[in-house]
Amino acid sequence: MTDFHTGLGKTPANYQPLTPIDFIIRSAQVYPDKTAIIYDDLEHNDLTQTWQQTYDRCRQLADGLRKLGIDKNDTVAVMMPNTPAMVECAFGVP
Repeated sequence: MTDFHTGLGKTPANYQPLTPIDFIIRSAQVYPDKTAIIYDDLEHNDLTQTWQQTYDRCRQLADGLRKLGIDKNDTVAVMMPNTPAMVECAFGVP
């Protein structure tokens, strides 16, 4: 029996860690017009957002945090319900 794992160390050709930042960038590139968020709240403030729109909003959040002096290795904490803003924090803060 052949061991297919022998000599297959991690290289850029066979391994790429997926971070939240990598995920949102790739999603916006590959599926810019596909739906990323569908949100229906009880007050009829319904929202549908594409991956490109979500990526743009996440970048705006990141830029706003940077302008407030938040930098790499700083801690950002939020307590919020499961809303589009929470999704944007999950990608915009890192």
